[in-house]
Amino acid sequence: MSDDAVVQHAPRDQWGTKLGFILAAAGSAIGLGNIWRYPYVVYENGGGAFLIPYFVALATAGLPILILEYGLGHRFRRGAPFTFRALSQRWEWLGWWQASVSFLIATYYVVILAWCLSFIVYSFGTQWEDNPEGTGAFFLNDYLGLADSFWSVGSIQLKVLIPLLIAWALVYFLMRRGVNKGIELAARILMPLLIVMLLVIVIRAITLDGAGTGLNTLFTPDFGALGEPAVWVAAYGQVFFSLSIAFSIMIAYSSYLPRRTDLTNTGFVVGLSNAGFEFLAAIGVFAALGFLALSQGVGVTEVVESGVGLAFVVFPQIISTLPGLNSLFGVLFFGALFFAGVTSMVSILECVVAAIREKFNLSRTAAVNWICGVAVLISLLYVTRGGLFYLDTVDHFLNQYGLVTAGLVEVILVAWILRRLGEMRSHIDGISYVRTGPWWTISLAVLTPLLLGYMTIYNLWNELQERYEDYPASGLIALGWGAAVFVIVLGVVLSLLRPQEELTVDQATRG
Repeated sequence: MSDDAVVQHAPRDQWGTKLGFILAAAGSAIGLGNIWRYPYVVYENGGGAFLIPYFVALATAGLPILILEYGLGHRFRRGAPFTFRALSQRWEWLGWWQASVSFLIATYYVVILAWCLSFIVYSFGTQWEDNPEGTGAFFLNDYLGLADSFWSVGSIQLKVLIPLLIAWALVYFLMRRGVNKGIELAARILMPLLIVMLLVIVIRAITLDGAGTGLNTLFTPDFGALGEPAVWVAAYGQVFFSLSIAFSIMIAYSSYLPRRTDLTNTGFVVGLSNAGFEFLAAIGVFAALGFLALSQGVGVTEVVESGVGLAFVVFPQIISTLPGLNSLFGVLFFGALFFAGVTSMVSILECVVAAIREKFNLSRTAAVNWICGVAVLISLLYVTRGGLFYLDTVDHFLNQYGLVTAGLVEVILVAWILRRLGEMRSHIDGISYVRTGPWWTISLAVLTPLLLGYMTIYNLWNELQERYEDYPASGLIALGWGAAVFVIVLGVVLSLLRPQEELTVDQATRG
């Protein structure tokens, strides 16, 4: 039986409505990075001028790849491994590579959800003020119990373990309920709440003293920065990471769509919604940073942070300084982070569930049990005293050398090796009111491979110049490069196992 025949006739879970899919896809794209990473990237790469390379990257790489993945999933009605298998049996491993990256990301992403849950509780009465050494000492010492050195693994921290198990219980519940009654329902509830919470945060932030200074720091354009390659690399990196492309997520999500779906228009809605959310988050974050700088009598540049430092060190400082109802602001901020993380977390796991079910003829319950069970065990590494070191290392290498490289290979495969871009464009245009146009083909065939290739070489060159975060070489090799190589090896191994699709595909797609 041919792959196409299998794909055409296999029954499949479906989204309840198009809106449900859009909310779920937007929820996957809108994650923690939109709130704690994007504002700093804008500030560090030309301020307001950064919007130029950002939207160029969105138009020439982000949206084209997003629409391509929608087309692949919708055309072949499978998860990533069997979608690439349908294109060519020799390339099933690429889908497993992407799914393996998503699985490893899920093992530590849920830990950050646990941190958010803890800080929702700590927001009541601003409990981080109990440490006289400041919010940084509270987060790193009192809460994480961070070890003094990289390889001092230490014991499991109960303060992190308990919220981790709660987060896993919620994620497991949503995954067990399936695409329609679990993931889509969560997106329908959490996404509107997330937007409302962010709007409240932004409105409160821009009314604070010093907010204008913070926004001027963020958006004052430095057009000279546009001549620096690093700025363009940052733009493409931000767009690539924030849209959930090359995770195998959007291939799995679009495989649940009805036969008649406007893929191009949906891609534009999700991509531009994600950009708008990032922009709104940047306003709220820098308005709040301007207030903190004024209250401390320092410049905004002295309080700017990104990532974990912004969320769990700097923002607690801001919350403590706020006049009136600061506990409520803390609950809103960490609640927004948690909601954004949950919608992304279930999408990261769903692409793995889809792949495992199709390969091994498992029910949804069995697949979710296996995947979540193994992921829970691995996630315990990140709640040890050395957990923050390990999380940071694995995250850096998977993002820099897992996702980007897998995305580059995906585009080269479809555009140049198999030459299926024309076929995919015909499929997408045939069911979409908005046509892709020549820009889509040119972007994927020429611009995206060149730019992602340059980005990969650029990042690798910088990596070899100095050790990441000055961590020991043994740690970077074992957990960093080790993770990046492991997902490729695992992808190849899984692709070599005999698939069950010809005999049991109908059973594999039942819940």
